[in-house]
Amino acid sequence: MQAIIDALVAFSNWFWGLPIIILIVGGGLYMSIRLGFPQITKIGYICSQTFGKMFAKAEEGKISPFAAACSALGASIGASNIVGVPVAIALGGPGAIFWMWIIALVGCCTKYVEIALCMKYREKNDKGEWVGGSFSYVKELFGGKKAGRAIATFTAFFTLIAGVPSIATQTLSASSQVAVFGINGTVFGVIVAVVVALIIFGGIKRIAAVMEKAVPVMAVIYLLGVLVILVLNAGEILPSLGSIFKYAFAPHAAVGGFAGSTIALAIRWGSARGVYSNEAGFGSAPSAHAAADVDHPIRQAVWGVFEVGVDTIIVCTATALAVLTTGVWKDPAVEAGALGQAAFHTVFGSAGDIFVAVCVLLFVITTITVVIFYDERQCEFLFKTSKAGFAWRFIAIATMIVVTFGMELTVMYQLTDAFTALFIIPNMIAVIWLVPQVVELQKEYYNTPGKYYLADMEEKKAKKAAKNNK
Repeated sequence: MQAIIDALVAFSNWFWGLPIIILIVGGGLYMSIRLGFPQITKIGYICSQTFGKMFAKAEEGKISPFAAACSALGASIGASNIVGVPVAIALGGPGAIFWMWIIALVGCCTKYVEIALCMKYREKNDKGEWVGGSFSYVKELFGGKKAGRAIATFTAFFTLIAGVPSIATQTLSASSQVAVFGINGTVFGVIVAVVVALIIFGGIKRIAAVMEKAVPVMAVIYLLGVLVILVLNAGEILPSLGSIFKYAFAPHAAVGGFAGSTIALAIRWGSARGVYSNEAGFGSAPSAHAAADVDHPIRQAVWGVFEVGVDTIIVCTATALAVLTTGVWKDPAVEAGALGQAAFHTVFGSAGDIFVAVCVLLFVITTITVVIFYDERQCEFLFKTSKAGFAWRFIAIATMIVVTFGMELTVMYQLTDAFTALFIIPNMIAVIWLVPQVVELQKEYYNTPGKYYLADMEEKKAKKAAKNNK
């Protein structure tokens, strides 16, 4: 068994270096060029359609674009934002954050393409619900013939398998933080399992309703806490930003408890945590977006840019600056996974420990909930019935309890990295291969008279004119 784990770890360490840069950054850059960099050229419109319509209500019984996006954000804003980012700094140095940003920049377009393709090929299940995922478009490889469907089955299978260590990672990350409450790890696992069960057994509509309310609130609360840290350490913000850029291209010598890092390590840990943070390239988020009630695939795709921006550019950067400005990353007495908590402790004392523990707990609950939902969709695709997805809920909940019995967080991270690579590869090949279809969808969306983008622009003009006439 140990030999298998060692082999998976070795593969993980190899893949999350140069190969991931070529595949994720190279692929994302190619798609950005083909589509005219929509994450930059259409940023004003994207903000108006996302931030500007966060509180728009959907028709009764339907899921709004914002609720679908929050469901996807519920998976991406998780323990990785508070625990994973500091781990990247501890093992890759400040320069890791620069590579995390690069992943986010091109990842905006990658997720945009994933969602557009999934919305185009989504289908209704035996309950009459819209369902989809990376399998929806991966099967269209080779014209939707048997080879494409075989690759889609491979992708769905390893997405499902990776869900187990992913859930374990989230649970262990939270259990390491809630030690401040003196709660036994197994008891904690049971508590989280019960809360998650109450949400997931309500189906996609309950999940979307909970995420729509919980995700924005917990993100804002966490960011306000970080803001206090940055205000009190304002003099360290510019030096910290400087170190991020400097050590992205130069090795960092050992200092304090930091063992030092190379450029390769900065790339490896920055890219891994960047991809894990926003999940662009995973092909997982489309499973949440597939349920949204929209009139065109691109209208939902723009929420992919919103997700990556909120998750990585805002929340992950906030954590990184908290760790760097307080200097806790150099403290030999603090473990990598506890750096976020240590940063808050420097300002808030023991209250900071509790604050981070609560934030991680909330983030973990939302993440696990949505990961289980994603895996349900993989089960539905693999076994052609929604009953398989229902059965998976019990397996996932049991996993959350079992992993609290002495499993190591670092090993879980490495196993998750390894299994994730096995579905990232076919997913990225598919989105690169099928991007011409998104080019056509984009032309239709932005150029059709009286519809979509042009209709939105006319509506905006009319509202502006009416305001000026008052």
